[in-house]
Amino acid sequence: MQRKLVAIMVADFVGSTAAMESHEEETVERVSACLRAVGDTVVRHDGRVFNTAGDAVLAEFGSPVNALRAAMEARSSLAAIPDATPNHMRFGLHLADVFAVGDDLRGNGVNLAARLQSSAGAGEIEVSEALYQQVRRASPCGFEEVGERRFKGVADPIRVYRVGTNIDRHRFLSAPTREAPPASMRPNSVIVTPFVAFAANQDDQSFLTEGLTDDLTLELGRLKSLFVSSRSASVALSTRDPVEVGRALGVRYVVSGSVRKLGGLVRLNVSLSETAHGHLVWSDRIERPFEELLAVIDEVTARIAATVAGRIEQAELVAARLKRPENMSAYEYYLLGLDHHRLIGVADSHIGEAMRWFERSMDADPSFGRPVAMHVCAWSNLPDFDLFAGERQVAHALDLDPTDPDSHRIMGAIKCMEGDFVASRHHHERAIELAPNDAYIAGRCAAFYTYANEAERALELLDRAEALDPFLPVWIVEERVASLYMLGRHDELFAVARALPYQTRRTLIYRIAARMARGDTDRARQLVAQIQALDPKLSAGYIRTQEFFRDRTITEALIDRVHAAGLPLG
Repeated sequence: MQRKLVAIMVADFVGSTAAMESHEEETVERVSACLRAVGDTVVRHDGRVFNTAGDAVLAEFGSPVNALRAAMEARSSLAAIPDATPNHMRFGLHLADVFAVGDDLRGNGVNLAARLQSSAGAGEIEVSEALYQQVRRASPCGFEEVGERRFKGVADPIRVYRVGTNIDRHRFLSAPTREAPPASMRPNSVIVTPFVAFAANQDDQSFLTEGLTDDLTLELGRLKSLFVSSRSASVALSTRDPVEVGRALGVRYVVSGSVRKLGGLVRLNVSLSETAHGHLVWSDRIERPFEELLAVIDEVTARIAATVAGRIEQAELVAARLKRPENMSAYEYYLLGLDHHRLIGVADSHIGEAMRWFERSMDADPSFGRPVAMHVCAWSNLPDFDLFAGERQVAHALDLDPTDPDSHRIMGAIKCMEGDFVASRHHHERAIELAPNDAYIAGRCAAFYTYANEAERALELLDRAEALDPFLPVWIVEERVASLYMLGRHDELFAVARALPYQTRRTLIYRIAARMARGDTDRARQLVAQIQALDPKLSAGYIRTQEFFRDRTITEALIDRVHAAGLPLG
C-alpha cells in the first residue's frame, strides 16, 4: 500500500430507496444519468472516480480547487437531466492522506468525506476545514461556516463549511481558465513572481508578501517602456523555473524574492533572472528599517528598469511612483486590509475586517490616499453602501493622490452607476494611462465601453488584458461574454462561456439571454435551472445591480429575456 495526499469528493443520490418503491425503472434511469453526469464532470476537472457504493460516486483530485469546482459544476449540471434537479445529489469534500490499494483509496480520510456527504442537506456541498483552508484564496464561491461537528469513527470534532453562491468578479478573483498558450518573447518584458515569507508561520506574513508583490508589479507596470505581465498571471503559474515562466508568458526576465519582518526591521532577498537560459542577472540581500521599505521598492524598480529596458529617463521613474504614506504603520494596515479584501465573497466577515484595517490606515496617515479608495471598494459589498457618500470619499482619495489608477477605476465605476458616462470615460481612460500594464484595469475599462455601446473597443482592451495575463482569469472571460452579447455574436459567446472551468451567474445570465434571442427557449430554461442551482435566491433584479448600460432599454431587454426563460423578477 502507498500513501498519497488527495482531495476526495463523495457524491450521493438523495432519496433513491423511497423513489424505487413507486417508480423503479424511472428512478434507476435517473440515478444512472445523474451519476454519469458527476463522473463526466470529475474527468473534466482532472479527477478520477476510484469507487462507487450504491448510489454514490467517490472521486480523487490532485487539486482541492478542482475538486470544489467539480462538485459545483456537477450539482448544476443535474438541471439538464430530465426529471432531475440539483437537489437530487449531495456532496462531501475533504483533503487527506490516504492509502492507495490498487485503484481504490482507503483510510479515515475517505470515511470522513463520506460522513460529510451524509450530513449535508439535499443539493448541498459541505467541506472540511482542511479543504477550505486550501481553496479559500482561489475559491470561485463563498462559504458559510457551519461550525464543529462530531462524526462517527472520528475522534476529534471537525469544523465544517457549506458552499455558498459564486463570487462576483473582483480584482483578486484570479482563477485561470486555461493553460497559457505558447507566447513569443516580448522585448523589455518582465514578471514579478509571488514573494515568499521566511517566517515560522508563513500565513502571519502573507499580507506582506502579497502586498509587496502587488506594489512592485504596479510600480514596474506604470513604466510605459516595459511590458509587465499581470499579477494574476503570476499567481496562476505552477512553476518558478525562469525558463518555464518565460516560455509560458513570453517574458525575458523574472523577478523573485522573499521577505521577513522582524520587529522594526524588514529583510528582503530580491533577484532578477533571464528566461532564455535561467541565468541569474543579479541578486540583492537588503535589511532596512520597516519604514524604509517603500524606498527600497523604488530602488529595486529603478534597477530592474535599467536592466530590462536599458536607459530610462529618471523623470519617468519619478512620475511612475505612487504617493507614499508618511507613516509605515499606515502602509502595513493597508496591506492587512488588502489581505482581507482578497477574501471578500469567500466569507462576509472579511468585508468588515478589510474596512477596519483601511480605517486604521487612514487614521495612521490621513495623507495616504489608497486606503481611502479601497475602503469604498470594500464597503460597496454591503447592503448599506451609500453611492454618493462613496463618491465623496473616492474624490477625497483622488485629491490626496491623483496618480492612483485604482482610485480612478473606482470613481469611473461609481460615475457609470450614476449614469454620468462623460465623467466615467475620463476616469477609466486616466486609469489606463496610469497603469498600462494592469490586466484588471484593462478589463474593468472594457466593461465601461461595453456599457457605453462601444463593444468593439471593449474587445480591444480585453485582447490587451489577455496579452498581460494569458491564463485568462474568469473576469476577462465574463467581460468578453458581455461584449459579444452586445455585438450579437452568439456562437462566439457560447464557445467562450463554455470554456470556463466553472460557470458564473453573470456568464449564465448572458447565455440565457442569447439563447432567448435565438429562440432556443428549451436550452434557456435548462440554463435557468443551472443558475438557480448556483444561487437559489437569484432573481432577474440582480441584473440591475450588476449591468449599467447607458441605454437602459438594453438592461430591461436583458431582464425581460432572462425572466421569460423562467428566472423570477424578484
